Amino acid sequence: MTAILGLNAYHGDAAAALVIDGELVAAVEEERLNRVKHSAGFPRLAARWCLEDAGLAPEQLDHVAVSRDPNANLHRKLLRALRAPSVGFLRTRLANAAKVRNVKHELEEALELPHGSLRAQLHNVEHHQAHVASAFFVSPFDEAAVLSVDGFGDFASAMTAHGRGNRYEILDRVLFPHSLGIFYTAVTQWLGFPKYGDEGKVMGLAPYGEPAYLEEMGRLVRPAGDLFELGLDYFVHHKEGVDMTWDEATPTIGRVFSPALEELLGPAREPGTPLEKKHEDVAASLQKQLERVYLHVIERLAHRTGSRNLTLAGGVALNAVANGMIRSQTPFEELYIQPAAGDSGTAVGAAFQVWNQELRRPRGFVMHHAYTGPEFGEEELAAAVERSGFPARRLEDEELFAEVARHMADGKIVGWYQGRMEFGPRALGNRSIVVDPRRHDMKDTLNARIKHREPFRPFAPSLLAEKTGEWYEDDYSSPFMILVYTTRADKREQIPAVNHVDDTGRLQTVTREANPRYYRLIEAFERETGVPVILNTSFNENEPIVCTPEEALACFAKTRMDVLVLGNHLLERE
Repeated sequence: MTAILGLNAYHGDAAAALVIDGELVAAVEEERLNRVKHSAGFPRLAARWCLEDAGLAPEQLDHVAVSRDPNANLHRKLLRALRAPSVGFLRTRLANAAKVRNVKHELEEALELPHGSLRAQLHNVEHHQAHVASAFFVSPFDEAAVLSVDGFGDFASAMTAHGRGNRYEILDRVLFPHSLGIFYTAVTQWLGFPKYGDEGKVMGLAPYGEPAYLEEMGRLVRPAGDLFELGLDYFVHHKEGVDMTWDEATPTIGRVFSPALEELLGPAREPGTPLEKKHEDVAASLQKQLERVYLHVIERLAHRTGSRNLTLAGGVALNAVANGMIRSQTPFEELYIQPAAGDSGTAVGAAFQVWNQELRRPRGFVMHHAYTGPEFGEEELAAAVERSGFPARRLEDEELFAEVARHMADGKIVGWYQGRMEFGPRALGNRSIVVDPRRHDMKDTLNARIKHREPFRPFAPSLLAEKTGEWYEDDYSSPFMILVYTTRADKREQIPAVNHVDDTGRLQTVTREANPRYYRLIEAFERETGVPVILNTSFNENEPIVCTPEEALACFAKTRMDVLVLGNHLLERE
């Protein structure tokens, strides 16, 4: 047996993943366990849980792979250090690198082992190589082009590669200071959304505007050869540095745009102030320019590799709108994006980098689903319900699915808690809130009673995979909610709660094989209503997605959710 623990540490969305003999057996983000959104720092709880879940003792670990390498791109780092924007900035970066070098000691503390007793070999995997490995080695393709693109990691913002069998060849890197992720973050901040992870909000805002500022966006970032480059005058990260925190708390990032951006677009919007037409138009222009550059890189990669299969990773690969255009606007015919395409997924990639690329072991695992997190058995669910004091009924499956479908058809909001928790940013039917998508008022009702999100942000549809082409203009599989498709014209009025302002949906196609219980729920809803689509949003209220049954019950108690289903236990609010 060969056991490899992959870690994303001292970076946003810290996580751990355990690979045994080439199979991913467990993976979880630290935020789901310590309840701190996007938690950075060291994934102590996640690492410990992965071993406990697999029944693996620390001495049985053979390898520990961390998705950071302080020595990666070292020459360019040293040249940049000579022109360091400030002593404080340089000191912060060196301190972060020192933490990465101390991973083994941190892991020993997390596992309550004596210092120096962990026999596992430590591997430092360059950030974008971990992304590349996470995209290709768990894909269904024996051969594929690979693109990783995000903000920054180990002094790079993008990497292209060509994968074959259990190896990949790096083709290109985009090094500091150029970054497609930083471009999107800068304009997101200008739009008044300064928090870590707010870029997804702007993707939802963009369809409300027109790309009236596309020429201006072209000054910020443009294609360059096979890749891209920034107009650096509009950014500060290369001159002044940017304050970032990667400790145990939610990461923060300082302002990355320069005064030149305000000269170009006008004063930045203050957070919390009203959104104006101009802000909508800037968001639309931002999204359109991202698509132009992103699809340029992808098209050039197709011509360079000759491949018709593409795998993607990195934070920019979570831009579902751009992803939905790839098959129609580039030569690629097949596409795979694993469910944790952001930084948490580098824990999976680091582990498979060791298994496939370094140990040269054959591939045999495909990440068909995201259900790799904590699971709680019938006794634990029953005990949690009893402790809560809520009246509950335990129903057999046939009765349960039919009754929940009727509740949804009656307009009730249902918390749906089943099996193993999802890995990655999306709730995919095991820690979800599900409602009837046919109701025009359901989006506002969800926001008023539970989610409290900006009104311009859409909710996602889950639908039976075989019905995709009947409801959307593309029928290609989208199991991880990372592709946006146009809703068919004759279906839009039937599902208004999940049809965005531009007549699109960021859909999840559900198969019986990947999630039989969620599939049966949607089937039951179709029998009740004739519609094989339900609205699916994450089970939380301004916190990480609930993990334990106690957290699900607490969310049920503090919100105006109508029904909670824990396994086969059904609770109704009186």
